[in-house]
Formats: sequence, C-alpha cells, structure tokens
Amino acid sequence: MRLDKFLKVSRIIKRRTIANEYCDAGRVEINGKVVKASYDVKPDDKLTVRFGEKSMTVKVVSVNEYATKETASQMYEIVNE
Repeated sequence: MRLDKFLKVSRIIKRRTIANEYCDAGRVEINGKVVKASYDVKPDDKLTVRFGEKSMTVKVVSVNEYATKETASQMYEIVNE
C-alpha cells in the first residue's frame, strides 16, 4: 500500500492530500530515510512523522486496505511519541 494511503487509513493523518503534502515536504521517514508518498509500506517498517515540534514514531504491524475507527489503531504500534 502507498505511504500516503496508509497514513490516511490508519488515521495517523486525517486526509490523504495532507499525508501527500507531508511526504513531499520531507516530514515522513521510514527506517531512517525520507521517502515519497508512493513508497510501498510493509509490515515491520518503522515510520516517523514530524508534526511541527513533535514527532511520532510507529512500527507498522499490518497493512489493510480498509479500516474502521476501532481497527485503525491495530495497524501500528506506537514506539515513541
């Protein structure tokens, strides 16, 4: 699954267009490397998103095409917030 779609489906970022902008601005890293929105997310990837002063690091547990509000948080586990 594309990175921008993963960020939206997992509800880390609300909208896919905003997720795309974050990737273009270099605010999203996977395994320590800045990646584009088209990056293919896989389980066990370590994802870091910078929100201004704060950053959030999560480990990808599963990649699902669709997720409800209840199951979205099961797609990742927070490593550092």
